[in-house]
Amino acid sequence: MAINVNTVYTTVLSILNKEQRGYITPYEFDQLANQVQLEIFENFFEDYNQYIRMPKTDVEFASRMDHIREEFQLFEKSNSASNDPAATTNIYKQPTDLYRFGTAFYEGASGAPEISILSKRDYKEQTLSPLLQPSLNFPIATYQQDQLTVYPSLLTFSNDDIEFNYIRKPKLVRWGYSTGTTGRYIYDPTVFSENSFTYNVGVAAGSITIGGSSPQAIPGTYNLSQTASAAAGSLSFQTSGSGSGATLQFTMNGTGTVLEPLSIGLNAFVQVLNGGDGYQVGDTLTISKDSFATGNPSENITVNTTQNMFMPASTSGSTNFEISDSQQGEVVLEILKYSGIIIRDPSIIQAASQELAEDENNQKR
Repeated sequence: MAINVNTVYTTVLSILNKEQRGYITPYEFDQLANQVQLEIFENFFEDYNQYIRMPKTDVEFASRMDHIREEFQLFEKSNSASNDPAATTNIYKQPTDLYRFGTAFYEGASGAPEISILSKRDYKEQTLSPLLQPSLNFPIATYQQDQLTVYPSLLTFSNDDIEFNYIRKPKLVRWGYSTGTTGRYIYDPTVFSENSFTYNVGVAAGSITIGGSSPQAIPGTYNLSQTASAAAGSLSFQTSGSGSGATLQFTMNGTGTVLEPLSIGLNAFVQVLNGGDGYQVGDTLTISKDSFATGNPSENITVNTTQNMFMPASTSGSTNFEISDSQQGEVVLEILKYSGIIIRDPSIIQAASQELAEDENNQKR
């Protein structure tokens, strides 16, 4: 189970503020949290390498090697080569999120054999030998500049020819928040996504377009959910992209029963009630006139999505640590150690470092 980012942040603040030592902002916490998570993540591999060379116990739950393997299995994944456009030669780019390369398999050959990765020198020596020529059953490759050059090559090429098995990096930790009326930070537990709209964000008037030469509409506020098509009275919108799950609130202000063309353009307002996921900057959201009752409005309304509508442009949305909660104590101590540097308190650094050193010594006994 992953470590809750709010639990760590509140714990760190509680310890720092116990004697009014100081305070770290959400931005500072995020920077420290990501540094600490990456350090612990890297140590998994160093510890794994060390434990492999040590005698292994078969006692259940006591194997250190199995425990470390469980820690980083979450980050292991398989994916096809990443080329844009599709592969046209025997050169295949590694997946964009690859961090540590494991193995590669030749999916384009029968049985998907593992590819032997050779240095350029070994490749030259092997291809000069008539007995060691690569084949579809025993493929080889050189690995340079984040791409594999595979031999023998196929007659036609596709990204799906190669499957990489690798380790990805942990996602960036993020303590999302909104700001209260007194300036206090209020935790936002919404799951952060780069392709989600920011909750409660308003859409700039310049991004809203009213169709037709004489649009008219009855004033009101309408909550719209996304559907594949608009039906009369469905109060829905459609998207040009692949996103889903968002809910919009569309408001048309006015004093009369019917808004004139100029007034609707100035008084139409769209706000996000639910961020959804899978949206992209530049997607067009269409509020069809068919979604309303007759006359509400007389023409389609379109919203062009812009960067300020998405979570990365705001402080909303949170991302938990991806390392398991068995590491929570170490995470808190490491963040406290770095926090002592920020608030210039040597006693915090010394206490946290001493506790970490004792834990490390106990693990090596």
